[in-house]
Amino acid sequence: MNQTTSESSLGKWSQRLLSAIFLGGQVLVHLLKGKIHRRNTLQQMAAVGPDSLFIALVTAIFVGAVFTIQVAREFINFGAGNVIGGVLSIALTRELAPVLTAVVLAGRVGSAFAAEIGTMRVSEQIDAMLMLRTDPIDYLVIPRVLACCLMLPILTLLSLITGMFGGLIIATNIYNLSDTVFLDSARNFLGIWDIFSAMIKACCFGILIAVIGCSWGLTTTGGAKGVGQSTTTAVVTALLVIFVSNFFLSWLMFQGTGSAFTQSP
Repeated sequence: MNQTTSESSLGKWSQRLLSAIFLGGQVLVHLLKGKIHRRNTLQQMAAVGPDSLFIALVTAIFVGAVFTIQVAREFINFGAGNVIGGVLSIALTRELAPVLTAVVLAGRVGSAFAAEIGTMRVSEQIDAMLMLRTDPIDYLVIPRVLACCLMLPILTLLSLITGMFGGLIIATNIYNLSDTVFLDSARNFLGIWDIFSAMIKACCFGILIAVIGCSWGLTTTGGAKGVGQSTTTAVVTALLVIFVSNFFLSWLMFQGTGSAFTQSP
């Protein structure tokens, strides 16, 4: 009985994932046709960006501080205290800032998308939109996709700066490192491509979060219980897709032998 239920759940999840892929294709086609609802897009950008800023920055400052605590002691023991800032900047830029900011956004915004659109689906508001010849993709999905795609890179950049600030506080106040050495190391290690890659990752994660949240909302059934299940599953799926896509993006962007350490004087 349990095995049958598990197989049924997996099959339903696979169908909804295929629906999300199909929805992503529809979004692309509609965008190429220039179908953008500007007012809704601005409203969603406000909900995704400023409303998520505080939690993203709090997460970033403590991640930067904890990473510095874990790294500084070992590096100082090896006499490599002058590269701590560079190591933190590389870790934050390439992985921690885009991934953790996306995780925060998936939990806060992705769940909200699934719950809001799912409620509209089970209460037949989307059917009413179709009767009025209003395309739900143009009115509901595209504004959310654009909002996440545009705001997540900005949140990621701010998280990167905040994370570096958290690491700087720990390095200077606990391990007595010079702030000049810390910042010079970060400047020497970071390249333009590192910042650019973080923005690419953030943009991709934003699109995935929005498409998955909206797709799970549009395929919601079963009343209030179905809305709750869709919200939970949408967040879990978004997190899974973020981690899997992060692997492939990192593999494409950073293959081969790195040169960041050799840039440090």
